[in-house]
Amino acid sequence: MQTLDTTRLRAARLAFGLILALAGGIAVAHDGDRERDRERERACPEGREITLINGRIHTMDDKNRVVSTVTIRNGKFIAVGRDEGSFAPQGCREIINLEGRTATPGLVDNHNHIVLLGLRPGYHTPLESAASFDDIRTIYRNRIRSAPNGAFITTIGGFNPAQFAEKRLPTLSELDAIAPGNPVYLQVSFTGPASTNSAGRIFFASRGITVGADGSIAANAPTVAALNALRSVQTFADKKRSTMDAMTYAASLGITSNFDMGGFLIPGSPDHEDEFVFDGAASWDPYTAYDPLLELHRAGEMKTRVRIFFLSMDNALAIPILTRRVENAFRDFGNDWLRIGGLGEFITNWPLFGQVVPPANYPAAVRKAAERGWIYQQHTLSSAEDSVAIDAWENINTSVPVAPLHWSIAHALTITPANIERLKKLGAGLALHGFRYLAGTPTSAGPPYRTILDSGVKVGAGSDSAQISTLNPWLMLYYMTTGKNSSGVLINAGQTLTRQEAMKLYTAENGWFSKEEDKIGSIEKGKLADLTVLNADYFSVPEESLKRLGSVLTIVGGRIVHNTGAVNIYER
Repeated sequence: MQTLDTTRLRAARLAFGLILALAGGIAVAHDGDRERDRERERACPEGREITLINGRIHTMDDKNRVVSTVTIRNGKFIAVGRDEGSFAPQGCREIINLEGRTATPGLVDNHNHIVLLGLRPGYHTPLESAASFDDIRTIYRNRIRSAPNGAFITTIGGFNPAQFAEKRLPTLSELDAIAPGNPVYLQVSFTGPASTNSAGRIFFASRGITVGADGSIAANAPTVAALNALRSVQTFADKKRSTMDAMTYAASLGITSNFDMGGFLIPGSPDHEDEFVFDGAASWDPYTAYDPLLELHRAGEMKTRVRIFFLSMDNALAIPILTRRVENAFRDFGNDWLRIGGLGEFITNWPLFGQVVPPANYPAAVRKAAERGWIYQQHTLSSAEDSVAIDAWENINTSVPVAPLHWSIAHALTITPANIERLKKLGAGLALHGFRYLAGTPTSAGPPYRTILDSGVKVGAGSDSAQISTLNPWLMLYYMTTGKNSSGVLINAGQTLTRQEAMKLYTAENGWFSKEEDKIGSIEKGKLADLTVLNADYFSVPEESLKRLGSVLTIVGGRIVHNTGAVNIYER
């Protein structure tokens, strides 16, 4: 298998280091001018063509073909494996010489919370790939160089102190040294704890929030108060910019489709008497949360595809919120960039954190979702929860077949072989998420990837990112193929997959979860032209180098949405 030479690999790693340093989605200099691109499109009424040549392009089709060239026209692949000639007039065709680089289909994350990620206050900066405080320093300093003077630099969820060599949050003095001219705020998971620097402490103290001398903010109520203080100064323009940041960051990692699973109802929102409420990094007003994303979509500025899965956690037996949602929302409405995908990851006040008391309204909610024909993905964290869901699904299956609905269980950390077989018989699936990568142990690992894949049940992979997991798919793929957590400790022994198998779960297999098997996930003639060109060869790099993978070029629907300038593009 052809690999990059040492010099180019070093350069690629440096380039990806820059991407990580710009974490949070700051646009790179080579992304180009959108208006120039629009002018070029207007000059080519029959559509522009892009042909990629001299690559190792892993199609992830049924034959797992690896080809050297593909051609794109009008947002779709029109030729795979050979250049069939161009119908484009002069100046309407681009040639991209990959010079032996590896390309894959655009990655599809079948379960994350990218809309919540886009609503983070401040200049949210992912630290999911940082292994030490030195890494934080590099990432933050590069982020600060691209942010306005004095901007609040934040990292809210998506990391765990266990991943750092220091095994703790940075202190006030350490954050002062990293960002002397900017307020900084780091928050763990949903509700803390958190840490800030001197400038941040001044801000929080002015709002009555207790900050320790070391910059610490206690978990739960104090952290939530700090988070809400940041939200209180956030404007719609901030949310729109941050939403663009989130998509740009995803594109830099090679993610081209995000299946967003919603958020919890924030206290004080409409319907709060009928639905479970929770305040923290996973909470929002569901009636306004999508507005920044919708605004970007209307302007034609989407960087990735997004599928919306509505979350409802009705307390009432009559399931009023779910009922209004499925009876009034337009199922499957939208276009290939932004579409309503289904329901997830809750449709009632499901017992959280592994506590299993079957909700009295769950059977009615399942029936309502099935009768209205909605795709549905259900969160579970224990075998007992798996059984609660499957029991209800088997019951409804007697009157409304489940298989055509493409229902799935999400996470499935401890699912048993017996429950896997029950799902298989129903024609349902499993969406697997390796969030134990950040802080898991040998007794707190999962999901059982190998057992599930070998069973033959429908299965795909994603991240469950934003609060407790990383959006970075290469960290998830590292965990899936090595069984090791962020500290390099083997925790999921006996359940690893090959790199080909894992990539298949992150690409071709995920179209099923949105009923788009014929559109996304593989590089095949007639499918949407989504692909990513990598900075090194995923299929051959050493294990630890998997964590440093990223995209040098990402294409969504034939549109270049991320470009580091590492590949040569010329017009013909």
